[in-house]
Amino acid sequence: MPSRHPKAPSKEKAQVVFGATLRGFREAQALTQEALAERADLHTNYVSSVERGERNLSLHNIVRLAYALDMEVSALLRPLDKRQQP
Repeated sequence: MPSRHPKAPSKEKAQVVFGATLRGFREAQALTQEALAERADLHTNYVSSVERGERNLSLHNIVRLAYALDMEVSALLRPLDKRQQP
């Protein structure tokens, strides 16, 4: 019997989608990875690896990135919302 609940994306897919979303918002503000990292008090290599989908972020770092981009935390997560999935 099929489940009534949608299946969550894999960890790898979630990381890739989040990274692409972060990159899109960063580029829309014409920020370099270095500038975003400085604003968020994170290392540039960390931001780069997040954008490549190689990091499983903590909630705290997601919040730091959202604040650094002056945006709502939910905007960074919205593409992963199950209601947005086909």
